Amino acid sequence: MAATDQRFREFKMPDVGEGLTEAEILKWYVAPGDRVADGQVVCEVETAKAAVELPIPFDGVVHELRFGEGTTVDVGTAIISVDTQPGAGDTLGEPAAAQAAPAEPAEPVEATEAGEAARAAEPGGRQANLVGYGAAPSSTKRRPRKPRPGVGAAPPAGGVPAQPAPAPAAAAPAPAAPAPAPAPAPPRAELNGHAKAARPLAKPPVRKLAKDLGVDLETVTPTGPEGTITREDVHAAAAPAPAAVAEPVAGPAVAAEAEAAPASFAGRERRVPVKGVRKATAQAMVSSAFTAPHVTEFITVDVTRTMKLVADLKQDPDLAGLRVNPLLLVAKAFLVAIRRNPDINAAWDEDAQEIVYKDYVNLGIAAATPRGLIVPNIKDAGSLTLPELAAALGELVSTAREGRTSPAAMSGGTVTITNVGVFGVDTGTPILNPGESAILAFGAVKLQPWVHKGKVKPRQVTTLALSFDHRLIDGELGSKLLADIAAILENPKRLITWS
Repeated sequence: MAATDQRFREFKMPDVGEGLTEAEILKWYVAPGDRVADGQVVCEVETAKAAVELPIPFDGVVHELRFGEGTTVDVGTAIISVDTQPGAGDTLGEPAAAQAAPAEPAEPVEATEAGEAARAAEPGGRQANLVGYGAAPSSTKRRPRKPRPGVGAAPPAGGVPAQPAPAPAAAAPAPAAPAPAPAPAPPRAELNGHAKAARPLAKPPVRKLAKDLGVDLETVTPTGPEGTITREDVHAAAAPAPAAVAEPVAGPAVAAEAEAAPASFAGRERRVPVKGVRKATAQAMVSSAFTAPHVTEFITVDVTRTMKLVADLKQDPDLAGLRVNPLLLVAKAFLVAIRRNPDINAAWDEDAQEIVYKDYVNLGIAAATPRGLIVPNIKDAGSLTLPELAAALGELVSTAREGRTSPAAMSGGTVTITNVGVFGVDTGTPILNPGESAILAFGAVKLQPWVHKGKVKPRQVTTLALSFDHRLIDGELGSKLLADIAAILENPKRLITWS
């Protein structure tokens, strides 16, 4: 297909949200040969912020899908071409069936055959080891068994021939001179300045230990006085992976063990490409952590009255059908505290070297989704009534769980709340969302002993943590904000008196 042919129009990957440079194609809803109409959704893509459905802006018949599902495409790149000529679909150069799916790059024949041969050669049809994760199947060796007394060492698996074992000493009820060997034994190396005797030197208890452990004293390196074998020498020889063995054949055996050891981890690791929401979150957190100087303060507060108010509000007809929970009142307390300390709500403009104070609050709520952590925000949340805030929170959470959060909903936030308490966590040290001035962590609410009106009583208690940008907010201002939030949650009547 010629790109200049006026018969075909190309639909390019649009910028679906405030300067994003790429998007991943999650799913195609059309195939070559399908007729499409202006405004029809043709695919779903995932940007660094959200999943978005793309409608095509003209009519015609799909001629070609330029990229397959799972491909990341730069903004401005053509992703689909459409035959816009009247009657298109009858004269397409290729049958629709032949273009039903984007072509995948074919594997080279040699590589495919080699891969099939490697898989077929493995026992049980297991997949071959990944590069760097264990030995190749052809080089895997069975670990050699240690020879028992009086028994010659079996040749190690893998084809390394074992040398003949020394002739065992003649058994006798009492120490006696060794019986003549049928063949001359190879000369012994000197160890620790002492030549090995024809029979290993060891006390009777040590010999019994060696027998019980199946250790041939002929293979043990002595470390005791005058070349005597000690208990420690026997235990070292019986260990699963001896550090050193005197016999020449042990060199290849130890190498085989070292080579085969990592094989037990093969297939027990997973690699997932970093892209989409996860990639954007990682980049944002690194940028924030190493750009804005974070300060985190903590406060533990009795929220018994707040929890009672939540229970009462759930019965209020004005809030019927709305999401009413402790997070709702924490959000409201945060907004009221910001109204009392407005300089908290600001941003640092590095290029202009200015602090931008904002007279509106876009309240972000950190939400865990199948695609990763996202932080959509409620626009101008400080101007909402409690029922309006409850409705906005409910919509935000539902949209995030369904994966329908728009990029615009995740832009322009000023402060954020992260509710780590839902996981049973007391609190944390949250990292600022880039461009924001503060983030509040709301911990788990637990029944704890607490001094109330001079007596120790069981009370509902939680811990709050506030991280803030120390370029914008000094310790005094940050402490005032956190103290105000705690005071409201301890006595929620302040929501009325301070609003």
